[in-house]
Amino acid sequence: MQIIISNNSKEPIYEQIYAQIKTHILKGELQVGQPLPSMRQLAKDLDISVITTKRAYEELEKNGFIYSIVGKGSFVSEQNNEMIKERKMQVIEEQLTAAIQNSKEIGVSRTELIELLTMLYREEE
Repeated sequence: MQIIISNNSKEPIYEQIYAQIKTHILKGELQVGQPLPSMRQLAKDLDISVITTKRAYEELEKNGFIYSIVGKGSFVSEQNNEMIKERKMQVIEEQLTAAIQNSKEIGVSRTELIELLTMLYREEE
């Protein structure tokens, strides 16, 4: 599992770790039941504080991506893909609602907004 930390990012380090591990899980690169590196080992590998890795692991556990067993470590949880998709759809709806509100505030038409979304979507393909 490769995790890359950017010191230039505005995103806190624990969130960078959280996002990358979550992505590895969702893409199936980390399998159900697979152990994650210990918090201490990950902190050492990334040259960061154990407190930072602890916070990332706590967020992953809180959101159901991993589970921990005292004395044994942290492991990848079984994922309910339908639940994950629903959570992602909620986030997308919130972001699109904000984009629509911002567009209306500056006079961007619906057609222009759709064109922008289409262009950005194609760039990611």
